[in-house]
Amino acid sequence: MKTVTTYLDTRGLGHGNHTFTDVVVTGIAPGGGLFVPESLPHLTLPEILAFSAMPYWRRAAAVFTRCGVDLPSDRIDLLMRQAYGAQWSDERIAVIEEVVAGMHVLELWHGPTSAFKDMALQCMPQFFSEAISRKQEREELSDDILILVATSGDTGKAALDGFADRPHTRIVVFYPVNGVSDIQRLQMVTQQGDNVAVFGVRGNFDDCQSAVKEAFADEEFRFWLHTHAGVRLSSANSINWGRLMPQIVYYVSAYADMVASGGVVAGEPMDVCVPTGNFGNILGAYYAREMGVPIGRLICASNENNVLADFIATGVYDISDRDFVTTPSPSMDILISSNLERLLYHLAGPEAVRGWMGELAQNKRFQIDRETFKTMREFMVGDYVSNDESLATVKRVFDETGYLMDPHTAVAWEVAERTHDHNPMLVVSTAHWAKFGADVLRALYAVPYAAPLPAELDELSGVDVLAKVQEIAPTAALVPRALAELDSAKVRFASTVDSGRDGIVAVVEDWLS
Repeated sequence: MKTVTTYLDTRGLGHGNHTFTDVVVTGIAPGGGLFVPESLPHLTLPEILAFSAMPYWRRAAAVFTRCGVDLPSDRIDLLMRQAYGAQWSDERIAVIEEVVAGMHVLELWHGPTSAFKDMALQCMPQFFSEAISRKQEREELSDDILILVATSGDTGKAALDGFADRPHTRIVVFYPVNGVSDIQRLQMVTQQGDNVAVFGVRGNFDDCQSAVKEAFADEEFRFWLHTHAGVRLSSANSINWGRLMPQIVYYVSAYADMVASGGVVAGEPMDVCVPTGNFGNILGAYYAREMGVPIGRLICASNENNVLADFIATGVYDISDRDFVTTPSPSMDILISSNLERLLYHLAGPEAVRGWMGELAQNKRFQIDRETFKTMREFMVGDYVSNDESLATVKRVFDETGYLMDPHTAVAWEVAERTHDHNPMLVVSTAHWAKFGADVLRALYAVPYAAPLPAELDELSGVDVLAKVQEIAPTAALVPRALAELDSAKVRFASTVDSGRDGIVAVVEDWLS
């Protein structure tokens, strides 16, 4: 008989045996925390190595089945075939390239929106729709679902693409007006679909995320949604466990491929360096490690918004006097790292998490105890990279190896080089360089981040910039077709709103009406 995994609230306030299909629809735990699995399976080394002979969809199905997803195995197989099918530009899905000896890059951007968020958001909507249908058939759910998304750039487009025109689902995305690249903005505001809407927010990502969280907590708003629009709220951000599960898969998969290619000896550890702002991507590696994947150190790479690197170094999470910095890696421009709560739950338990999250809400800081800090430092290290260092890394690696990377990947590469020792290193590449073409062009011209590009370059549109990069790096700089054609796509969403709960609630109610 198949074992079904149940989920708990990180703050210990929720009740009931929630299954995967429950938590993927609900999003946030009723107690205000995040859902975490009550138990994890253990994968043996032979099981992990066997993945190298499987197509990626089958690897994902195997992990989901072992993790106790409450769906029949044949249904999981079908959904995974759809999630990891012809919409990917490389059938390997999560591609590993050895750039220099001992330094490998895990390319997670071969999906339809050219960012690693596709790894989860081509998968999660499949299971989300399946869960809704089953709940409605059992009369456990009468409303449709409204998904509210705050994005620093990549999540928004990936979620829009994954949920567009899905039955029983509507999705509204909020992005910081001046906090995404031109390409990211165009990808979102030209999105097709009758069930989608996109709004710019006058503020930064944390403003967007805080406003969405306030909307979720607003009982009056939720009542209005139910009575006037027949919908209930859910989330596609990485606070939703349905986003995290697919991220575990690619770390299990990567180890199998590393062994098959000779990048690591079977059973020996590899280190993983992840550029992260909201802590979800690196948390996927943590869960894979807990499930038996031989991962040595988890290396957290931050940009100038280096709250996570400071926390890992000191055990103090402090945003009380920290300025939000605009960087060439905007998907990491985050000060409130929501998924850190899940790691702290596993290290210290719900009572400690409840206290720390209360301190963060009230005082904008908290400090973990000495034992928890010691345990975390046994497997996790962190460092940060300045804006100009990240751009210099893009140019240096391209000049030395011919490999062109985006600024987020450059942050991870630089930190990985600083911390590389005897273990093979896997650097996680989170976006195709063309998502951030203007800053890649700036890097190749050796222009500092705060300085203007030469006048003839500064006037180029986002798509024209991509063509200019291709001139400089014709063999390394192939542009995905969907990005190259953005200039000709029709803009559907041009509205902006003030940050805060009131602005978001007002535009959502207006759109639904």
